[in-house]
Amino acid sequence: MILCFDIGGTAIKPAEAHDEQRIVTGARIPTPTHDFGAFIAVLQRAIETASIRPDGLAFSVAGVVDAETGLATVANIPCLTGRRLEADLARALGLPVVLANDADCFALAEATIGAGRDHAVVFGLILGTGVGGGVVVRGQLINSGGFAGEIGHGPVAPRQFDDLDVTLPAFVCGCGLHGCLDALCSARGMERLHNHLHRTPDADSRAIVSAWVQGDADACRTVSVWLAALSGPLALVQNVLGAGIIVAGGGLASEPKLIAALDIAVRARCLQRFVRPLVVPAQCAGEPGLIGAAILGLRTLGQSTQ
Repeated sequence: MILCFDIGGTAIKPAEAHDEQRIVTGARIPTPTHDFGAFIAVLQRAIETASIRPDGLAFSVAGVVDAETGLATVANIPCLTGRRLEADLARALGLPVVLANDADCFALAEATIGAGRDHAVVFGLILGTGVGGGVVVRGQLINSGGFAGEIGHGPVAPRQFDDLDVTLPAFVCGCGLHGCLDALCSARGMERLHNHLHRTPDADSRAIVSAWVQGDADACRTVSVWLAALSGPLALVQNVLGAGIIVAGGGLASEPKLIAALDIAVRARCLQRFVRPLVVPAQCAGEPGLIGAAILGLRTLGQSTQ
């Protein structure tokens, strides 16, 4: 059995993975964000209370790990940043450890048992609090550290939309750059965009999308700009990867009509002309981060107990 953890800034979600079809989730645990000792103690208690002694540990983490140095950057959990996290966890907990970025785990879950299971190349797109992504090729992550597929960061967000008569500033991003898709096309980015266009500082992304579905003029203008801003860079990613499918997850992806509109906009900008949907909603039920961590752990640690 592999004991899996989805590590977020608010909660740690555990699960026991006996095989890829039998993943049993447990109760959420508040995340100690500033005390590494307290963080390890929480994990140790989970190990001690597991149904059986795990053969290894697999982690889905909302952060990135530099493949060359092993150093982690986890913005919402400062006690993990700057550590050689995989090695530190293995040493502290006394078990083999495998660790991957949460968007990579999402992509692996969808490529294995979700919407991408019949495709050789899968791009997993996160549209939630942030914009992120992961790439799976022939069932394998091409990089589990969180950098490959990270479409959200880099100054590539378009600012001039002549056909919509809109010019945008280069919004500052949490990564420190200006003009990232994360700052414009995430849930918070959509709210920032709506406020810029319509002077509505209390806008909520869910309300904006709901109003767009109902045909509200202001919401329609915001979503039109959002679609134009995201679809071009996403089409370029598709041209580079040649993905068979782009699977969208996260809060914004919960509205099927929004993903259907994004699919149409992306396909219109791709070099390859698809006659079928390319951008589709995620299909994995439950916690895709945990599912992806479980799959990675079972495969990497060579354990597939029945």
